[in-house]
Amino acid sequence: MPKLRRAVAWFVDFALVVALASALAVLTFHRISALVTDVPELATRGGLDLLTSRGDMLDASQDLGLSLWNKSVLYVEQAFGLLVLTVFLYQWACLALAGRTVGKALAGLKVSPRLGRRAVRRAAVTTAADVAVYAVACVLLVEGQVVLSVLVWAVAVGLFLLNALAVLFTGRRSLADRVAGTAVSSVGFSRPVATPLVRTS
Repeated sequence: MPKLRRAVAWFVDFALVVALASALAVLTFHRISALVTDVPELATRGGLDLLTSRGDMLDASQDLGLSLWNKSVLYVEQAFGLLVLTVFLYQWACLALAGRTVGKALAGLKVSPRLGRRAVRRAAVTTAADVAVYAVACVLLVEGQVVLSVLVWAVAVGLFLLNALAVLFTGRRSLADRVAGTAVSSVGFSRPVATPLVRTS
């Protein structure tokens, strides 16, 4: 199986992930912007914080700032969670229904044997290697766990390379293939068959 076809299949599938991540980033940015620019809501919340703090303006402003930060972090975490879930469902649905993702279909590849329950395992490993562990590292960073975030980033890069480097070698199985007991094979592209013309006299 040509290495180029596996690389193309991976690139197409990963481009879909990047497009989804970009859309979620824009959505999250707009949600946070709406949160910060909602003046009536901020005034109401600030007034309540000021009343409950017994007139301590510094304490009230800290509470308001902390509340906005926590909500913004929640929006970011929700976006990462939705990204991971959507990528898993995409991988699982494509593999369970068609035996291949959009990228593999365009490159003339399929996953064999028939997946059945293996689709869940293969989708889980692919999702973990492509986005899930990175998402955990980003969430840890947003939560202020810098050292732990760097360690998880290192694990994410290692897992990604372990799973992706298989495309560089003909016949090599990725980590997802090994866990699921599958292999990627070529289905070829069908060519029209020429039929000879029969002359009638």
